[in-house]
Amino acid sequence: MAQLTTHVLDLTHGHPGSGILVDLYQVESGGLRLVGSASTNEDGRVNKFSLESIDPGIYQLKFRVAKYFRSLDIRQAEPEFLNDVVIQFGIAQQDEHYHVPLLLSVYGYSTYRGS
Repeated sequence: MAQLTTHVLDLTHGHPGSGILVDLYQVESGGLRLVGSASTNEDGRVNKFSLESIDPGIYQLKFRVAKYFRSLDIRQAEPEFLNDVVIQFGIAQQDEHYHVPLLLSVYGYSTYRGS
């Protein structure tokens, strides 16, 4: 079965985004099903979502970034430009490692399939 990891790099400050809550959802015909939650560690990484493995399918990672920036005392207009960052992606291969990083700043983000 596939494995899933993620990490957050805070490009605003040039360091890992630690302490960010990340929810993992599986996209199903009836909507979203929460399958795991974790917070990024001091290195900005989530190495496990309390799952031994993950089945092929469509998933979403939801990063709670507004709370993270507030914890760093970055004040923005209400509501914040980025509250939650949601990345939807597919897992096709049962025997592969999927790494989905988030490159984050106060007003933007990007992602890619890492290794």
